[in-house]
Amino acid sequence: MRTTKVEIRRGTYYDSIILMQLQLSLSQIPGVNNAGVMMGVAANKEILKQNGLLTAEAEAAFPDDLIISVECDDTTTADAALAEVDNLLSSRKSTSEQDYLPKSVEAAAQMLPNAKWALISVPGQYAAGVAREALRLQKNVFLYSDNVSIEDEIALKHEAGHSGLLLMGPDCGTSIVNNTGFGFANQVRRGPIGLVGASGTGLQQVTARIDQLGSGITHALGTGGRDLSAEVGGITALQCLGLLQRDPETQVIVLISKPPAQTVTTTLLQSARTVDKPVVVYFIGYPAVTTDENSHNIHFARSLDETAELAVQLVTAAATPSPAKNKPVRFAKDQRYLRGLFSGGTLAQESLFILQNYLPNIHSNIAHEKEQQLNDLKRSREHTLLDLGEDAFTVGRPHPMLDNNLRLARFQQEAADPEVAIILMDIVLGHGAHPDPASELAPAISAARTRAQKAKRELEIVVVLVGTEDDPQNIASQMERLRTAGARVEKSNTVACAYVGQRLQRQLQPGKLPPVDLAILQEPVAAINVGLESFASSLANQTAAVVHVDWRPPAGGNEKLMSILERMKKAQNN
Repeated sequence: MRTTKVEIRRGTYYDSIILMQLQLSLSQIPGVNNAGVMMGVAANKEILKQNGLLTAEAEAAFPDDLIISVECDDTTTADAALAEVDNLLSSRKSTSEQDYLPKSVEAAAQMLPNAKWALISVPGQYAAGVAREALRLQKNVFLYSDNVSIEDEIALKHEAGHSGLLLMGPDCGTSIVNNTGFGFANQVRRGPIGLVGASGTGLQQVTARIDQLGSGITHALGTGGRDLSAEVGGITALQCLGLLQRDPETQVIVLISKPPAQTVTTTLLQSARTVDKPVVVYFIGYPAVTTDENSHNIHFARSLDETAELAVQLVTAAATPSPAKNKPVRFAKDQRYLRGLFSGGTLAQESLFILQNYLPNIHSNIAHEKEQQLNDLKRSREHTLLDLGEDAFTVGRPHPMLDNNLRLARFQQEAADPEVAIILMDIVLGHGAHPDPASELAPAISAARTRAQKAKRELEIVVVLVGTEDDPQNIASQMERLRTAGARVEKSNTVACAYVGQRLQRQLQPGKLPPVDLAILQEPVAAINVGLESFASSLANQTAAVVHVDWRPPAGGNEKLMSILERMKKAQNN
């Protein structure tokens, strides 16, 4: 007669890999129809219940108790199976070669003082506490554990970010740091491509394909699957992007993610456009891209394979020295805003559309979104782009393509604002337009720049010049006089807007987190491992320095006591 028997081992903790192996071994004993070996937390009890392995005795187990449950053909077989547990555990060889296993992260840090990393793979309900302890000890964290609350993730990432540390995860399954794989990672050759991924298997596929295509990677940095959610805001992805931008060995950067939140997509792409390296982007489910989005340093891929192929192709281009360029002016600390003064309605609309890919909250009299509409047309607000040809500006006045007076007055107003860094405007030539716009605008540009320099500011003027060689205004003469006055002149509106967007993205730094120490990518990996012993073994096999912690749930897994201990520890540290 079939019977289910349970053994409870009080205060006994093993990591999930050991429990899985023990469960498999018990299942393979003749006469054992089903087996469950789990810690006594509520979620595990529910699994045992669904499989018909939860008895009243197992239901009463505490979170730090080990539940061993077997369903067998008869009682004799069940007793024999449970009696075999100790033999199965003792026959398992430890993968750690340490003579001494410390009991805490702090003790492990004392054993390996040069460790800059902590790998954490303990059960989710304990993971946040272990991660906080690692951050307190100034360790960057690879957090493999899942079932960590979104509130804990946000708090941990903010804590890490403000300390100049990286917290990859939770639920981060894959990373490669300086040729050392964390969690699940393929052995790939070293090369010039760096990756940031909110998708573990996506990182593995692309890094493997890069290797197969004959190239290699510098680092592959996982962020955890929720990092690009609206709630988290891409904190880790932005940190990783900054690291790879500063890494001299990384020539091409790859961004991979499962479908990200639109707001985070915008923020991450804005940051990617400030990078002076090619960036390949594959966001699964991201809509078809425009020509503008695929220009400059951003290259969108449509599949994981194409992501790898594009990255490899771009390595050669990235290694080719670019022609020397004039260094852009250096703005004063408080200069951060754009003012756009357009006479052409379509040019204004296109500029607003392009610049929204770079800059947050552009206010305009032609904005469709309510929060971006400019309520007071006489006063600009933060980033402001105006179509001066709209009815509100032309009542009782000539159109600005005919008469410069309105624009000159607004230009002087914007140029006097100490927070303005760039003024962008169009000049449209041709029949019917102002016969010589440079004659009025060039002196105004020169005078505004001189006043700004006297006030220890650098004011940049960018002009989109629309016209042909046969226009009556003589486009060559217009361009020469504008440039002599100090303006940057472009014939392409797309190029002008992209330049402005990239310049101001570099300038907008308020509230930016301190940079993560680049040394974590350059020094040989030394890490503390808390949780799965197999991760420590993997690091050791890759010749990384590692100390494995013989971790046990704090306070016997009692959540109330854990909370009290956490508060006491915070008070002590403060």
